[in-house]
Amino acid sequence: MRALPGIGLALALAACASFPEIDAANRNAGPAGPPPPLLPFAELEAATAGTSPDASPAEDLEGRAAALQARAAILRQSGDIDALRARLARLP
Repeated sequence: MRALPGIGLALALAACASFPEIDAANRNAGPAGPPPPLLPFAELEAATAGTSPDASPAEDLEGRAAALQARAAILRQSGDIDALRARLARLP
């Protein structure tokens, strides 16, 4: 507990340190340009009202799971490794 103020002081002093590399990078950076315009929420919502993703994340995950299960079933079967690779290559 007695070391806590000392640690706090050390952290405060470290926060005041200068970093020449960062300062030089900021000096050489050009102007960022004007900020983007802020729009009311109603306009943003209206602009994105008709958009929707093509497939739901659940459908995408189910498709990936089915493909992985098909690959696992093929790998569980014993047989020639080249034949297994050929069968796996034919899967979507």
